[in-house]
Amino acid sequence: MSQSNQLKTFVPVGLAALVIFLYAFTFVVREYEVAIKLRLGEIISDDYRAGLHFKIPILNQIKTFDRRIQTLDSQPERFLTIEKKDVIVDSYAKWRIANAAQFYRSTGGISARTSRLLSERINTSLRDEFGKRTIQEVVSDDRLALMDILTKEVNANASDLGVEVVDIRVKKIDLPPEVSESVYQRMRAERERVARDLRAKGAEAAERIRADADRQRTVIVAEAYKESEELRGEGDARATEIYAAAFNQDPSFYAFYRSLNAYRTTFGKGGDMMVLEPDSEFFRFFRESSGQP
Repeated sequence: MSQSNQLKTFVPVGLAALVIFLYAFTFVVREYEVAIKLRLGEIISDDYRAGLHFKIPILNQIKTFDRRIQTLDSQPERFLTIEKKDVIVDSYAKWRIANAAQFYRSTGGISARTSRLLSERINTSLRDEFGKRTIQEVVSDDRLALMDILTKEVNANASDLGVEVVDIRVKKIDLPPEVSESVYQRMRAERERVARDLRAKGAEAAERIRADADRQRTVIVAEAYKESEELRGEGDARATEIYAAAFNQDPSFYAFYRSLNAYRTTFGKGGDMMVLEPDSEFFRFFRESSGQP
């Protein structure tokens, strides 16, 4: 076999051997991972930066874990407040691996076990803190301070797991169904009481406005009647003055005019009977045009 043929045979074999060597004797740690190296099940190193690292096949095992922030969404739990009232709390936590070696020793790198152990610690801290506060305190603005306290407490309690709790938040706080109905009934009764008070105040204000309007109407009508009577009296007085002035200018004509009006009124009715003496004063203008006897 020529030398060129030997090279063509050995080059692929050498490349394949190199690939197998790299695969068997190296491992890669990515930017978002942490890794630990074990030798016969014992952790011998956990300080690896992202990149390519070496290992001994069979003798060493490599465990890698995601070191990005993880979300633990817990199931709603029932807690007791300082008022001895049950509340159902739905919360979640943000956490990440802080110590890869401790994390592996405590949880074996199993996600389900990590979630269970971390949930136990979070629920314990929530139960302790809710037991120190009223319902109003845990749903008010003080809840932010409560979340900070919980984060610090859980961090201290979870240090043996090799994790760091970044944040804890409460999504929702509900009352148990058996308590909610009584609370709603009490709220409804309170709202109805407020509504009755408002209606009573409204009715009182309406009566006051109505009474004031009636009083003003009575005053206005009385003043109008008074003014009309004064005007009528002034008119009658003026008419009397005019009649008197006219009568004084020609008393005989005024007497004649008055008699004509009396005749028109008396004889214009028709069908009435009137019995008078022929020489009565009423018929004086029938006897003489001057009205004299």
